[in-house]
Amino acid sequence: MSVKATVLVADSNRSNLELLSQQLRQAGYEPLAAASLEELDQAIQGDEKIALALIDISGFDRHIWKRCQQLSEFKVPSIVIAPQRSPAVQRESMKHGASGLLVKPLDFKDLLEHIHTVLGD
Repeated sequence: MSVKATVLVADSNRSNLELLSQQLRQAGYEPLAAASLEELDQAIQGDEKIALALIDISGFDRHIWKRCQQLSEFKVPSIVIAPQRSPAVQRESMKHGASGLLVKPLDFKDLLEHIHTVLGD
């Protein structure tokens, strides 16, 4: 299986981060993991060409939105993952450039469909 695009995965829960990274790798993507705002900053400013970002906002403070905005400014599409659907999270996600919003628990097939749609592959 050839490696597809690099997908930045931000999740403060390391177990979830490892699981999602493993699933993405099995689907042919190259995950770039970030478990803190500092790691996310390094990934955003790094040399890696990021095709898409998956941002689980759980466990992060309001500063996560600044990172979403930066990704948008760098023309990196993002999908926000939230613990529940709420109009406020929906507004913040779209305001800061997210291409979509998914709610936990994630259905990996649904997530892959979103990734394929956003990346056009």
